[in-house]
Amino acid sequence: MIRPLLALLALLVPFLPARSQQAAAWIIADNQTGAILASSKHDDKRQVASLTKIATAVVTLDWSELAKQDLNQLAVVPTEALRQGAVNPMGLQPGDEVSLRDLLYASLLQSDNIAAYTLAHHVGTRLLPTVTPRMQELGPVGVFVSQMNALGRELGLKRTLFLNPHGLDGAEFGMPYSTAADMARLARHAMTRSSFRFFVSQKTRSVRILRAGQELGFELQNTNKLLGQSAIDGVKTGRTTRAGDCLVVSSARDPETKQNGDQVLITPRRLTVVVLGATDRFNAAAGLLGHGWQLYDQWAAAGRPVDPKKSL
Repeated sequence: MIRPLLALLALLVPFLPARSQQAAAWIIADNQTGAILASSKHDDKRQVASLTKIATAVVTLDWSELAKQDLNQLAVVPTEALRQGAVNPMGLQPGDEVSLRDLLYASLLQSDNIAAYTLAHHVGTRLLPTVTPRMQELGPVGVFVSQMNALGRELGLKRTLFLNPHGLDGAEFGMPYSTAADMARLARHAMTRSSFRFFVSQKTRSVRILRAGQELGFELQNTNKLLGQSAIDGVKTGRTTRAGDCLVVSSARDPETKQNGDQVLITPRRLTVVVLGATDRFNAAAGLLGHGWQLYDQWAAAGRPVDPKKSL
């Protein structure tokens, strides 16, 4: 019975919604197994803009947990942070103090480049004494970015290179790159962490800035317009001129339960969709996700077979 169902799944793939043509590269993958249900140019190297900040957040959370550092500690916005591009929705200024927690919210919800750079500078400064003299020459942010690339190697992101913590590209920032498949791998890993899931699931968040002893409040709005639709509970938007509009979304259905003798088998159901270089990222991702669940149902009925050559 499995082979006829697999054949049906193969027939379904070509009939993807027209909205999939709105993206230069895309992928639909099952989080539990890593099986790629459908894709187009998923291994093509492209700029991925602020999707980079997923790695920035994971490295920050890893450091916080391993070094037992409180996310409520304050980081100081360095002067060089203001040279990191125009995305500064909170109007941060050199010398402002912001908690790591609020910097994570600003980076993930509103793609704040200044916040991402400040995170990297703060964590990187504390990593400096732990690395070799040669690594120390990279400076705090360079050391932090080296940890982002170390994370990439750990996750098998073989076609990814991070050059900064925010994802900007061009003459001043270099030409970082990744692929739809690698971004799916990164998001798959990030969404296994309850702390990360909580950050990216928030539609709004109130944050505080300390400026010259005065407390300023700011209300962040998540740029992921699909959040809360079709069981989408994360992940991240991104945009630069070279990258085009990019988006990663993660959607979870209730787990599948199945009685097997005295045991109850529980199978989590979560899909990741990545679109890169899209003309309408939200429309494209929504269409691909809807079709992805159709493909998922066919694949699950076939016994959830996983081809190592077609998996994350």
